Amino acid sequence: MDADLQTHIAFYLTGKRPDTGLDAPDGLDLRPALLAGYRDLTQLRYDFPLVLVSGQPDGAYVKPMSGLFDGILARVAQGTDAERIHKHVLHLEQAIRTQVAAGASGLFSVLWDEAAAALGQGQPLLTESLSRARANRQVDGELVDCQVNLPGDLIGHAWGLTQAQRAAQFGKDIRRLVLKLSDILKADFANSDAGKSAENLKSSFGSGPKDSFDFEAMSRILTQPARKKNLSQSRRDRVTGLLATLQSQQFFATPESAAGSVYCFAFDTCSAALQAYRERLPKLIELARAVAVAELEVKGEYSEARHDPVFDGFGDNGLQASDLALFPDYLVRLNVRDLSGPEQSTLIEILSVDLPVKILVQTDDVIEESPLGNGHLAFALRSRQLAGMAMGLSGVFVLQSPASSLYQLRGQIQRGLDFSGPALFCVFSGANATTGDLPRYLVGAAALESRVFPAFCFDPSAGRDWAARFSLAGNPQAELDWPVHAFAYEDEQHQAVATQMPFTLIDFVACDARYAKHFARVPRAHWSATLAPAGDVVAQEGQGQPGNVPCLLMVDPDNRLQKLIVDEKLIREARRCRSMWNSLQELGGIHNSHAERLLAQERKTWAQDAQNTVVVAAPVEPAASAALATPPVGVAASAVEPEVQRSPDEAYIETSRCSTCNECTQINSKMFAYDGNRQAYIADVTAGSYAQLVEAAENCQVSIIHPGKPRNPDEPGLDELQKRAELFA
Repeated sequence: MDADLQTHIAFYLTGKRPDTGLDAPDGLDLRPALLAGYRDLTQLRYDFPLVLVSGQPDGAYVKPMSGLFDGILARVAQGTDAERIHKHVLHLEQAIRTQVAAGASGLFSVLWDEAAAALGQGQPLLTESLSRARANRQVDGELVDCQVNLPGDLIGHAWGLTQAQRAAQFGKDIRRLVLKLSDILKADFANSDAGKSAENLKSSFGSGPKDSFDFEAMSRILTQPARKKNLSQSRRDRVTGLLATLQSQQFFATPESAAGSVYCFAFDTCSAALQAYRERLPKLIELARAVAVAELEVKGEYSEARHDPVFDGFGDNGLQASDLALFPDYLVRLNVRDLSGPEQSTLIEILSVDLPVKILVQTDDVIEESPLGNGHLAFALRSRQLAGMAMGLSGVFVLQSPASSLYQLRGQIQRGLDFSGPALFCVFSGANATTGDLPRYLVGAAALESRVFPAFCFDPSAGRDWAARFSLAGNPQAELDWPVHAFAYEDEQHQAVATQMPFTLIDFVACDARYAKHFARVPRAHWSATLAPAGDVVAQEGQGQPGNVPCLLMVDPDNRLQKLIVDEKLIREARRCRSMWNSLQELGGIHNSHAERLLAQERKTWAQDAQNTVVVAAPVEPAASAALATPPVGVAASAVEPEVQRSPDEAYIETSRCSTCNECTQINSKMFAYDGNRQAYIADVTAGSYAQLVEAAENCQVSIIHPGKPRNPDEPGLDELQKRAELFA
């Protein structure tokens, strides 16, 4: 064994660097090779920053800034000035993205004006282009980037809009009931002696010639005939009490509400939210009872004999989901580091008893030393515990995702907020101070890619089984252990080298300066064929002294390739991470061991039955022989059907692979539609633009949309759109 290999194996097995032959990676500012192309995200067009919007016709609460610019360009980049306007508007978009990345925040319109003013100095044509674009800007809202405050801001914004919609409906119902109940009392008063008195008749006459009427005589006439029976005292008291309860409620703001009289429903701790819920519960039951009784009263259907016993005990056994759905949900936004023993117990109590509380648990660090010691790493330990516990309760909506994927999972977020029971949102912000200058968006995306913090959704309202309730939508290449990406570089002989590389837990750990001790840089002069890709070594299950030493490809700030040896501990941790991901895959119906075992048994049984079947051969005519060559209908026809040959110019969707994520239908529901199996297809390619086709392809979580070639040669921005579409050819 040569000296280099011996040194490399020694570090792999012990994690200790010798005095010579290997270097420490500390301070070299290295990052995994697959992240080499993402040094400056401000030069790229992607989802972030986001604009928090409201009042949209499609009900959207968030839109990507790049999508808003695409809409503006579709309206203004036309005619002979199209190319110039397109260039100038995209220049503005990049300037705003740079501002936000540097820490700027505020309304989209304000940052637009600031960036446009800076760019337009001494540039009349650019100023004119941006002015035309500004006149066609139809959406405004708070601009947010993938930073530490994103989870709370985004989910808080969506929750606020949901509560506002509920408040609008509740206010409408309350006003209707108050008006109807008031009419009942007014009619009763008008039918009473006091209502028919001369004084009351005169005051209600209005502004006409009162001296021409004898109100005393009118009063005597009206009170002489037998009148309609007045309300009973019990009903009058009941209606009066209902009005007082409805008009004094503190759950929703009304035009009559005094400042500070309405309850707050957003909290920073579970204990504060639970205390508020308990204190308000009697008032909530009283108001829910008042609404139910008022509905019967205004219809004239309330029967004291039948309904009094029912409503006397209203709420004693708790309220139904339909009753609670009238009222605001509580929102708790907290950080996992604040989940002390009592606070965590309160969180579990809230989830266990189906309270209408939406809880955001934000995590800023997803890899740490295990509290059990023994050199193990813990992967999002608290989030995994909470999510697993919540799903075990069966009645809790659970969504886990890094902040970088929140826009892609916006539909799932809304479903969680609309869910009638408790909901738990576990989000990794990516705001880790030990990942150097790596953008927070990349940290979150790397956690997702490496399966350290996978995305999943558990929706109890979607069905009764795991196949309906649990989804892994949002994870890249979810059918694989690790996502695999193409990587190309130039070697020492200036030859192009292309390879396929998985992005594993080891790549993610390599981004964190705290764990540099698990890596050793190999000087270029000591590179050898015994340095094997770490992903290949992880895939092997062999034990004992290795013949090849696992290494990771990384790049320095000058994008020069470096090789780092990985110690055995990280190889073990990567396999453990893979095992946890495999368990999630099974829950999501991917490589399900029970299904595969049953399928194998069925195949074995089928083979045995076929072997035991005795077939007596008989002479057949040539025509009959040809017929026998054709598979029976429904048996193996699919095995001999030729693959559909599609033109590269044609736009299409691989419908059978659709995960029903709603991304494409939200962009254009006329262009994209679902078939009977709730899987997407292109219903009418002429119903939208090529830009929408490309956007749908980029947003598709399983990359099954192929935009083809543009149909309209005059559509603005085709050069860039076609370049983006090449990735999905």
